[in-house]
Amino acid sequence: MALPQSPDQGWNQQLLRNPHTVADKRSRVQRMFSAIAPSYDINNRLHSLGMDQRWRKRAVALSELKAGDCVVDVACGTGDLTIRFAEQLLEMGAIEKSGLRVIGVDFTYEMLPIARSKSKFENRRSEIRYINGDALTLPLPDASADVISIAFGIRNVIDPAAAIREFYRVLRPGGRLIILEFSLPTNTILRGVYNFYFRKIMPRTATLISGDKTGAYRYLPESVNTFIGRDEMAAMMAKAGFAGVAQFPMTFGVCVCYRSVKL
Repeated sequence: MALPQSPDQGWNQQLLRNPHTVADKRSRVQRMFSAIAPSYDINNRLHSLGMDQRWRKRAVALSELKAGDCVVDVACGTGDLTIRFAEQLLEMGAIEKSGLRVIGVDFTYEMLPIARSKSKFENRRSEIRYINGDALTLPLPDASADVISIAFGIRNVIDPAAAIREFYRVLRPGGRLIILEFSLPTNTILRGVYNFYFRKIMPRTATLISGDKTGAYRYLPESVNTFIGRDEMAAMMAKAGFAGVAQFPMTFGVCVCYRSVKL
């Protein structure tokens, strides 16, 4: 069964050979996430078998939060990771609602109302500030954050190296950068099984659920398969000035959490 055809502004087979080199990648990605925002959470839960929330929980743990930390979650989407940071800070019992400093930033406006609604429902004590903004030009002052995170978003940025330099600008000395991103299993057999699911099954079922016509769920596996490798990501972080870059593969390596510190 063939997947639904995408309109001209969507992702077609030619563009998907390497979506990271497409000239208008930014606008295509923005349209794509606008289209799938209403079904984004259900597809995440279903097609990761619920593992996406475990990965986010691990990312929060690796950030080594301290009471009073200011957290900026970039490419926050519908707020899953942002909310987890807020919950962790509140569970520490060291701050009141008025002192909670958690900011979610996303350049797809349609994601933010969903994030705000979830934040109020899942954590009635918290007030998370959500901003419509770009990872390349964060609307935040220099040295104003203690933790910056980006989950499953760095590969969607048109210039990941520039985004990482921007994160460095916004972090305070001692601040931690957390990058959570899909990867590919290093084991050849596992990689083959994973890509069969990732490229053949998931795009069909996710497209059926979302009714998407932009090719979003064809973009997803190809954007992972054509993205930079783990060592390249670590080198990019180090080149931007970060120290102590570490990699934490999860679930047979289908997801990796990168952690580094601004000295």
